Amino acid sequence: MNLFRTKSIEQLQTAAATSGMVKSLGALDLVLLGIGCVIGTGIFVLTGVAAAKYAGPAVTVSFVLSGLACALAGLAYAEFSSIVPASGSAYTYTYASLGEFIAFIVGWNLILEYTVTASAVASGWSGYVTGLMLSAGIDLPHALTHVPADGGVINLPAIFITLLLSFFLIHGTQESARLNRILVFIKLAAVFLFLLLAAPHVDPANWEPFMPFGVSGIFGGAAIVFFAYIGFDAVATSAEECKDPARDLPIGIIGSLFVCTALYVVVAGVLTGVVPYTELNNPEPVAFALRYIGYRLGSALVGVGAIAGITTVLLVLLYGQARIFFAMSRDGMVPANVCKIHKRYHTPYIVTVAGAVFVSIIAGLAPIGVIAEMANIGTLSAFTVASLGVLVLRVTKPDIHRTFRCPAVWLIAPLAILACGYLMAHLPYETWIRFVVWCAIGCLVYFGYSYQHSTLGRAQRREDYAKHEE
Repeated sequence: MNLFRTKSIEQLQTAAATSGMVKSLGALDLVLLGIGCVIGTGIFVLTGVAAAKYAGPAVTVSFVLSGLACALAGLAYAEFSSIVPASGSAYTYTYASLGEFIAFIVGWNLILEYTVTASAVASGWSGYVTGLMLSAGIDLPHALTHVPADGGVINLPAIFITLLLSFFLIHGTQESARLNRILVFIKLAAVFLFLLLAAPHVDPANWEPFMPFGVSGIFGGAAIVFFAYIGFDAVATSAEECKDPARDLPIGIIGSLFVCTALYVVVAGVLTGVVPYTELNNPEPVAFALRYIGYRLGSALVGVGAIAGITTVLLVLLYGQARIFFAMSRDGMVPANVCKIHKRYHTPYIVTVAGAVFVSIIAGLAPIGVIAEMANIGTLSAFTVASLGVLVLRVTKPDIHRTFRCPAVWLIAPLAILACGYLMAHLPYETWIRFVVWCAIGCLVYFGYSYQHSTLGRAQRREDYAKHEE
């Protein structure tokens, strides 16, 4: 069995050129796509959870560590994206460097990553909407806004926003990018409004003790907030819809990472300086902080900005999820009939709908804490393999044209592998059990379906048959 057969760069380039998707995204679109996905749930939801349960005020250090790990992996991604202008991000990169089986497992984990992350974001969106409506005097039924684990029946707002955004995505990438630009502007305005109102109220006493959970708490917090940085992977999935992917993708990946890490650190510092970290374990910590210091109108405005911000995160995650499915379907890893492009809108509409349905089910019924942990381990494993793949490609294909070359790659890529591996080691034991089970299911799918239906495998079998006939 040829488990490690690789797709050539030429095959990937041909597939990208004939996909039927419209090349409409420029470098600025990609930076905003990254910001749209990275700045959202991490700031508006997970900052409070990570501070209250894991790192305390040292959550700022947790964000620095996560950002550093992402920056290291992001440089490897940037090199790959300049070589392989095809959808699929780490899955496609691995297929070109480490072989089909490992690529399938990476893609399988990316599906987990995008699906459960989008579900967590939809849950966070619901929390902010219900909180904002409560401030306006509208109390939505608890049973219809909370999952069973939280005493409800179903989270209907989370389901509603997921299905609504999938409708926009089906109707065109350029239209979705335009919506993303508007919402990103509103979101950044909300972040700066929070900083403007809250910064004068920072009390350094709230930063004591700075590390209430010790050094292990900082790393535990870094592992939990890591999924907030998934946005740069989503940028990589847009390759087939970029005007100049070799140039624009590295700009989008590195630019969005730099901007977002700076904002995360500043907001986390102000948030824990205004409110004692023990009181931040709620689904809307930023708006809560402004109410805490008496800015009810400011809280409402930031709440609106947070809803816009979390909406962009969910939009980009659903976009990325569909592109991963699309790439795997085109390669025969999952049934090929889901790989269809809409004749009018030029988008992969079947996988977009299927992904939205999965996300809706999870968001409507599962608790957010478990969801976030599952997303992190899928993301970290994909980053680890991509960082290894860039080293392998430097050895196996040293002469290939690279528009962007990862600086000091033999230092950066190993550091990325170590950083991601270290963060994975700090995830809860239960998360590892679920991850192993998910990978085992993936192996069953690969050997039961994907290996036989792989387009690369079928092509090789045809070649072998022709040679045998000769």
